[in-house]
Amino acid sequence: MPLNELAVPERVTGERQVRRKLEAGRLAKLFIAEDADPAMVGPLEKEARRQDIPVERVSDMVRLGRACAISRGASVAGIER
Repeated sequence: MPLNELAVPERVTGERQVRRKLEAGRLAKLFIAEDADPAMVGPLEKEARRQDIPVERVSDMVRLGRACAISRGASVAGIER
């Protein structure tokens, strides 16, 4: 799992920011935590796949949050185009 991809300034973290970038067509890759609420991340994953954006699963929210350099868990994150 190359989570070091998230060590860039172009990353977005959290459902709201990711959704906005996805709707604007400005997301290059989506990361989803395995333990995230499926009702929340399901529509994001579906839209990403519709737009042919790569989706990568991460083992848990804490690990995804650390990769994004935040002090709490993150359910989703992305890399902006």
